[in-house]
Amino acid sequence: MQQAIIAGGCFWCTEAVFKDVIGVTEVESGYIGGDVPNPTYKAVCTGTTGHAEGIRVTFDTDVVTLPEIYDMFLGTHDPTQLNRQGGDVGTQYRSAIFPLDDAQRSEAEAAIARWNDSNSGTAVTTVETGEWYPAEDYHQAYWDGDGQRNPYCQAVIPPKLMKLRKSFAQYVKD
Repeated sequence: MQQAIIAGGCFWCTEAVFKDVIGVTEVESGYIGGDVPNPTYKAVCTGTTGHAEGIRVTFDTDVVTLPEIYDMFLGTHDPTQLNRQGGDVGTQYRSAIFPLDDAQRSEAEAAIARWNDSNSGTAVTTVETGEWYPAEDYHQAYWDGDGQRNPYCQAVIPPKLMKLRKSFAQYVKD
């Protein structure tokens, strides 16, 4: 098992995508990249803590690899938007990868280069460090519960899931 931490806008949205990926055993929403210890959702939403909304993905490397995780991440959100995803605006919604070691940093940089080579536009996705803080319980598995009744989630998550199914079909759980 390995873990990867990524931030691609609203954590509810990226969490919903990666819960559908084969080999992924856990997805946890949280905060990373800021300088305030133990941040809360309310504080992170102000954009003043420096944290990004992110997810920590635990996956079986015999089923899906780290480069594949990074490629799916870059392919299911818009990595060309600086500090925003759609209507979510602010540094807390930035596109970023938070490698846990030097090998992950190299893989992150290679994934961004691959994306730039095969797409029009240039990814603004950053490679950063930071301490992980799990989000409050009500944010975990949000799409599986309240999120399906949330109009924002209904508008944003299904298109991301469609991107996953279209571009990465071989990685989608049955």
